[in-house]
Amino acid sequence: MADRTQQPVIDFLADPATHGGAAVKRIDTHAACVFLTEKRALKIKRAVTFPFLDFSTLDKRKAACDAEIAVNRPYAPQIYRCVVAITREGDGLAIGGAGAPVEWAVEMARFDENQSLDHLADAGEIDAALAEALGRVVAKAHEAAAAVKDTNFADALRKIAAQNEEDLVAAHDLFPPASVNALAEATRLALDKTRALLVARERNGFVRRCHGDLHLGNIVRLDGQPVLFDALEFNPAFATTDVLYDLAFLLMDLIARGLTMPANVVFNRYLGETRRDGDLDALAALPLFLSLRAAIRAKVTAARHDPRVAQSARDYFALAGTLLLPPAPRLIAVGGLSGTGKSVLARSLASAILPAPGAVWLRSDVERKTMFGVAETDKLPQAAYTREVTARVYASLMAKAKRVLAAGHSAIVDAVFANAQERAEIEQAAGDVRFHGLFLTAALDTRVGRVGARIGDASDADATVALQQEQYDLGTMAWRAVDASGTPNDTVRRARAALGL
Repeated sequence: MADRTQQPVIDFLADPATHGGAAVKRIDTHAACVFLTEKRALKIKRAVTFPFLDFSTLDKRKAACDAEIAVNRPYAPQIYRCVVAITREGDGLAIGGAGAPVEWAVEMARFDENQSLDHLADAGEIDAALAEALGRVVAKAHEAAAAVKDTNFADALRKIAAQNEEDLVAAHDLFPPASVNALAEATRLALDKTRALLVARERNGFVRRCHGDLHLGNIVRLDGQPVLFDALEFNPAFATTDVLYDLAFLLMDLIARGLTMPANVVFNRYLGETRRDGDLDALAALPLFLSLRAAIRAKVTAARHDPRVAQSARDYFALAGTLLLPPAPRLIAVGGLSGTGKSVLARSLASAILPAPGAVWLRSDVERKTMFGVAETDKLPQAAYTREVTARVYASLMAKAKRVLAAGHSAIVDAVFANAQERAEIEQAAGDVRFHGLFLTAALDTRVGRVGARIGDASDADATVALQQEQYDLGTMAWRAVDASGTPNDTVRRARAALGL
C-alpha cells in the first residue's frame, strides 16, 4: 500500500483525464507505482522504508528519481527522459506545473512490454542471434562501468549468503530446514574457497558499479537489439559487485527457464568480447555466483506468499543447490579440416557440457584474430598463417584450456588439429580431467562448398586452403572419427553419441 498522503497523486496519475483522455495502465511494485499511457511512462516512488531503501520523505524520493535517471540513462538513453514534478496547482495537481512539488516522477518512453526478454523467453524467441547481441551489450556495459575499490566485496557476498539463509529458514513451509542447512554450509565452504580469488578480483578492478538487477525482465528488445533498463539505483552498494556476479543473474535466469543454449551463447560471447584471461580463472567462483542468485530468487518468490508461485520458489531453491555442486569438468577437442563444420558442432555441443552454463568455447580462428588485435570477421593477411604464428595460436589455446579446467569448468577447443603433436598436446593439457577428441571428416567437394558459402565468419579458410589441406599427413589418428558429410544436425547427433550425451 502507498502512503495515504500519496493517494491523491496516484489517483491523479491513474485518471485518463490527466493524460488527455488516454487509457492508463497502472503497475505496482513494493517500492514504486508506474503509470503507462500510449507513449509515456511515469514512475513514482512509494513512501516506504525497508532495510535496504528509504523513500520516506519527498526529498529522498526526489533523490531516488534523480539517481534512477543517472544510473539508467547510460544503458537506455532512448527510454529514460527526465525527472518531472507533480505540482500543486490551486485545488488540483499538474505534471510539471509551476506550483510547489508534491511528488516527483521518472518520465520514460513507453515501450512494448511484450518485447521484454522475460516475455520473449516465454514465447520461445530468444534465439542465438539475440543471445549473441545480449552478451555483447552486457560486456560493453561492464567495460564502461567504473571500478570501485575497498568495497570488501567478498565480505559483502558473505552477508548476502547469511541473509539468504535467514530468509530461507523463515520460509520453512516451502524449504525443508535440513536442505536449507545443507545449502548454507555448502555456500560457506564455497565462500571460504573463493575468498582469495574474490579479493584479488576486486584489487584488479573487476568490482564495478554494475546494473545490479540484471534479469530478463529488466532487458527489452528495441529495434531488434537488447537494451538494459531498471538498473538498481536505490542502494549503490547492492549494485557494486564483481562483473561476473552481475552477469550471473542473467545466466541463472536463462538456466532456470531451461534456456541452456542462449545461456551458453551469452556466456561465451561475453568472454569473447571482454577477452580477459582473468575471467577464465574467475570461473572458479561462477557456481557460487549462480547459486546465490538462485537462492535470492527463491526467497524473493517465497516472500510473495502466493500459492501460485510456491513451486517456482522451490524450483529456484533446488537450482541453487544444484548449481553450487557442479559435476567434474571435461575437455573436448574438435578437429577436422576446413569445411567439416567444427565450429558449428562446437557451438552446438557447448551448452550440453556441464558445469552450467556450459563449456567455454575456445576457437583457433578467433584466437588468431585476437592475437592480431582485429575483429573476428576481419580477414588477416597470409603472414598471419605462418607455421610460427600457428604454433603460438595453439599454445594460447592450450594455456586458456588449462586455466578453464583449473577453475573447475569445461572447455571445447575447436581447431584443425591436423598435426599429431598438436593433438597430443591438447590431450596433455587435460591433465587429470576427462578428455574427448573428435575429428570430423567430409569429402573435398563438400568442404569446398561449405567454405565458399561462409559469410561473416571468423575463419579465413577458402577453397584454396581446403585444396591445400588435402595434402596433409594426419599421422596416426587416435581420436574418434565423426562423419560430418551430412547436415549439421546429423553431425551433432553422431558427436553426442560419441560423447555419451
